[in-house]
Amino acid sequence: MYNNFERDNIQQEKIIEVIEDKKDKKKGKRKTIKLLTGALVVGMLAGVGFEGVHYATDRIWQSQVEKETEKENGMVASSTSSINTEGDVSTLVENVMPAIVSIETTVQQTVNNFWGGTYSGESSGSGSGIIIGENDTELLVVTNNHVITGENAIVKVIFHDESTVDATVKGADASSDLAVLAIDKDSLTNETKNNIKIATLGDSTKTKVGEVAVAIGNALGSGQSVTVGYISAKDRKVALEDYSMALLQTDAAINPGNSGGALLNAAGEVIGINSVKYSSEEVEGMGYAIPISDAIPIINELMNREQLDISEQGYLGIRGQDVTESTGGFNMPEGIYVGEVTEGSPAEKGGIVAGNIICKINDKKVTTMESLQDTLTYTKAGTTVNITVKELENGEYVEKTLEVTLGSKSEISDSTTTESEQQIEDNQQSKQFRNPFGR
Repeated sequence: MYNNFERDNIQQEKIIEVIEDKKDKKKGKRKTIKLLTGALVVGMLAGVGFEGVHYATDRIWQSQVEKETEKENGMVASSTSSINTEGDVSTLVENVMPAIVSIETTVQQTVNNFWGGTYSGESSGSGSGIIIGENDTELLVVTNNHVITGENAIVKVIFHDESTVDATVKGADASSDLAVLAIDKDSLTNETKNNIKIATLGDSTKTKVGEVAVAIGNALGSGQSVTVGYISAKDRKVALEDYSMALLQTDAAINPGNSGGALLNAAGEVIGINSVKYSSEEVEGMGYAIPISDAIPIINELMNREQLDISEQGYLGIRGQDVTESTGGFNMPEGIYVGEVTEGSPAEKGGIVAGNIICKINDKKVTTMESLQDTLTYTKAGTTVNITVKELENGEYVEKTLEVTLGSKSEISDSTTTESEQQIEDNQQSKQFRNPFGR
């Protein structure tokens, strides 16, 4: 980073070079004349043009490009500026901070005591979020799914101006650890509306190892803070509790409460959503973020989810269990192992058989019973979907795509409750905030 004096000298030297080049093109001009002319120009610049050069270079270094906000329903919008911030993180932060929010989640927690009894109480946790779009009635915020999960969760969003509003979960996807919150625009004051921005989303596929990375989030639940580092690895496969993800790795500190916050490049664009921190006594400085290019299709789908009555929700008809890297064996792929197919169910009619491993629905990764149930909850009965399964043939798993028309949950009797529904219920009862101080 150059100071003003150094930049002015550089500009003067470049002007001298241009003048000398032009002089070269003129016949009959000797080198001594060129040198004298250059010296004369330097003197003039030093005496008269210094302030002009200073003003011009400052204008160039302060320039920025504004992006138009896309307000169409369901489209990720952007309005934070893309700024040349080499060496000046404060300018970047000042511009992007209004697009970052803090999230406070309160849940009802049931605890078993030593004598076999139970008691209930409230537990709270904190996280972060990014304002990524809006429609006619709602402001939309993306965060991590684990930030807002819990029994009867109450979610509040705190903006940069410290105003607090209630938020509802518009859509959540456990397998990608993403969730979209909706905030009623009528609940926002005009002052808050004028102070917030919609984040500019970058292209994480173009990110290079060694690039500057800036993390912004509600670290330790104490309010927004900033850490700076570098992209230390791409496509780093990280095993989580029930699944694995390919993430961006950075040495910018990502602490509890940063989950759901933004990982930015030097232009102030969001290239990742901070998700987890690798915790180990032997390792420091390894934080992770969901690549934004992977997240955008999921975010758009979550933004457009339609709340369906139980009678309208899709039904598949299987019992199964999660297969992860840690639980799988014999080269089993990650996914949902189908242990049983209900007789006469949409799954049986579509060709799914016991022993299949479900991996995707309509090309969307679905690798846990929870994510399967979540997908069915937002898919209408009668919808025909493409389900990707892997089937064991001659000792190897072969991928197949099956067309399945979903049935209606209203057609299911209590005696045929799927194991996926039962597992979700069990998971919700057993889930607790492992770190109530920060997500």
